[in-house]
Amino acid sequence: MQKRQASSRDFVPELPQPCLVVGVTGHRGSHPAFPDDPRELDAAFRDIFAEIDIIVATIANRSPVGKASTACATRLVTLLADGTDQLAAQQALDRGWDLTAPLPFGRALNTAINAHAASADDVRALLSGHAPSDAGTGTRAEAIKTLVDRASLFELADQDEVIAPILLDSLDSPDNHAVNEMLQIATSRRAAIAGSLLVEHSDLVIAVWDGRSVDSVGGTGHTVSSALEHGVPVLWIDPSRPRQWRLYHTAEELAARVHETSDRARTALADHIQSTLELDKPATEGRFAGIAAIAPETWRDTSIVSGHVYRRIETFFGREQWSERLASLRQRYETPDEIGAGSGQTLLQAIAALPGQDPQLAAKLEREILRRFAWTDAISSNLADRYRSGMVLNFLLGAAAIIVGVLYLPLVDVSRKWIFAAIELGLLVLIIYNTAHGQRRRLHGRWFESRRAAEYLRHSPYLLALGVARAAGRWPRGVKNWWPEWYVRHAIGAVGLPRLRIDTGFLRAMLLLLRDHHVLPQRAYHHGKAARLEKVHHRLDKMSEYAFAAAVLFVAFYLVLAGGEALGLIDGSLLGKTAKWFTVAAVALPTIGGAIAAIRYFADFERFAEISEVTAKELDQIASRIDAMLAASPERLDFSQVARIVHDTDDIVFSEIQNWQAVFSGKRTTIPA
Repeated sequence: MQKRQASSRDFVPELPQPCLVVGVTGHRGSHPAFPDDPRELDAAFRDIFAEIDIIVATIANRSPVGKASTACATRLVTLLADGTDQLAAQQALDRGWDLTAPLPFGRALNTAINAHAASADDVRALLSGHAPSDAGTGTRAEAIKTLVDRASLFELADQDEVIAPILLDSLDSPDNHAVNEMLQIATSRRAAIAGSLLVEHSDLVIAVWDGRSVDSVGGTGHTVSSALEHGVPVLWIDPSRPRQWRLYHTAEELAARVHETSDRARTALADHIQSTLELDKPATEGRFAGIAAIAPETWRDTSIVSGHVYRRIETFFGREQWSERLASLRQRYETPDEIGAGSGQTLLQAIAALPGQDPQLAAKLEREILRRFAWTDAISSNLADRYRSGMVLNFLLGAAAIIVGVLYLPLVDVSRKWIFAAIELGLLVLIIYNTAHGQRRRLHGRWFESRRAAEYLRHSPYLLALGVARAAGRWPRGVKNWWPEWYVRHAIGAVGLPRLRIDTGFLRAMLLLLRDHHVLPQRAYHHGKAARLEKVHHRLDKMSEYAFAAAVLFVAFYLVLAGGEALGLIDGSLLGKTAKWFTVAAVALPTIGGAIAAIRYFADFERFAEISEVTAKELDQIASRIDAMLAASPERLDFSQVARIVHDTDDIVFSEIQNWQAVFSGKRTTIPA
C-alpha cells in the first residue's frame, strides 16, 4: 500500500497571503483642527496610498512568498466617522482596497450619531430606517450609507439599547448636562473599543491628528497612544501640514517629536512594510531552514517506531494500568483536508451557530486556520518524538556502551575482549550518528518552530470568532527564526474581522463557546498532564536512587566476602569466581542510575508538570470569570469584558509556549557527557 506521505503535496496548505492592513483614524469634520478645505489632506492620502501600493507591489514581485499572493488586496480599517475616516475610505475604495469598518455601534445607531441629527425625531427616523426630515442630516446619512454598503461591517451593537435612549434624551433635553455627559462618556467609550479593534487588526495606523491631547478616551490621540503602546507604528499627518507626514514606532519618539526628512520617512515606511510582508531569510542554513521546516517532504502520515522511545518512558512510568503502559503508541496524523469533517467539526459547527455570526466565517476558519493547524501540529508531533527519543536513545546507548565494555570480564578471556570492544565501538558510532542526524535535520529547532505555529493556530478561532486579535507589536519575534509568527499572523489576517453584529445574546453564546470548547478541555488536559508527569519524575527519580543504592550494596557485600575470606570464614575460590561479576555490577548499576537521572534531567518532567499545573490554575480562573459573567443579567454583558477574557486566555497560551520553550531551549541534540 502506498504511503500517504508520498502524496502530501496534494493536501499541503498554501503559504498564507502576506496582506497589508492599514488602519486610519483622525479628527472629525467638526474638529477645529480639521481643515475647512480638505483637498490638500485628500491629496496627501492619495500620495501615501500610492506610495504604499508601489512598496507592496515591489515586495510582491521580488519575494517568492509574495509572488504567490499578488491577488491579495491591501485592507483599510477605519470607523467611518465623518471627516478623516470617510476621506480615507473613499480613497481606499478608489484604489481597489478592501474596506473593513469596526463600528462603535450598530449600523442604524452609528448612522444617527455620525449624521449629527439635530432632533430626536430625525434620530428615530434613522433608527427605524427612514429618511430624516432635515436635509443636511439626510445628506450626511446618505454619505455614510454609501460607504457602509461597500464595507465589511463589524457592528458593536451590544450597548445600543442603552445608548439610543440617552441620545434621544440629550436631544429632547439639550440643557440637561447630566444626560449630555452620560452620552459623551458612553459614545467615547464605544469609540475607544472600536479603536482598539482597529489597532489590533492593523499593521500600520495612519492618524490625522493635531498632536495635542492623548487623554480623550476614544479620540484620535488616544488611538495613536494605544497603537504605539501595542507596537503598531503610526504615520502621523498634521492636518495643518498634511504633506509633511512622519512615521513613529514608539511613544517616546512621539513625545520627543522626532522630525524626519521626507526621504527618510518614506524609507522608514518602506522598511516597515517590508518587515511586515516579507519573510526574512532564516539565520540558520540547510535543507530545513526557516519555513522549510514545514515543507511537504517533512510530512508523515503516522508516527515512526524509532520516535516512540520518549513517549514509551512517559507512558510506562506515568500510567497505572499495565494495559495502558504497554499499549501501542502508533499515532495517525490528521491531514489538513480531513480536519474540517474530523476533530475540528464540532468547533466549526459551534462557531457557525453563534447568533448572527458571519455565515462565511466557519469556512474561512477551516481553510485558513484549521488546515494549517493540522499540518503544523502533525509535523511538530513527529519532530518532537524524533528529537526527544533521539536524546533518550543517546543516554541509553551510552550506558549500554559502558556496560558492554566491562562485560567481557566474567564471560571470556582477554584474548576475546575484542568482540565486546567492537560492540562498544558500534554503540558509540551509533550515538555519534544519531547526534549528527538530529543536528543536521534540525530536529530541535524545527520542533520549537512548528510547535509555536501549531499552538498559535490552535486557539486563534476563538479570537477570530469574537473579532479580536493580538496586536502586531505583541507577537514575539525570535532572534534566529520568526517564520511561525509571520505564518500565523498572516493566516489570521486572511480571516480578519467577520461580518457581524454583536449583541448581548452573541456575547453570552461566545462565553459558552470559549468555556466549553477551549478553557475547560484545556484545563482538564493540563491537570491530567501535570499529574502524569509528576508520577514519571518521581518514579524515575526512585529508580535512579535504587540503582545507586544497589551498587553500594553490591560493593559492600563484596567487601564483606573479602573480609570473610581474609578471616578464613569463606572459601577463597568462591570470591574468585564472583569477583568479576561484582565488578560488572559495580560499574553497570551506577551507569544505569546515571542514565535514568540524565533522562529525567533532560526531559525535565517536574518542570513541565509545574508549567501545566500553573496553566491549569490560570484557566480555572478564566472559567470562574466566565461563570460570573454568565450569572449576571444579559444587559450587563459588554463586548470589552468578553474581549478581555479572550485576550487573557490568549496570554495564557503565549505564556505557556514561552515557558516550555525556555525549559528545552538549551537542550539540543548532543552527545551525552
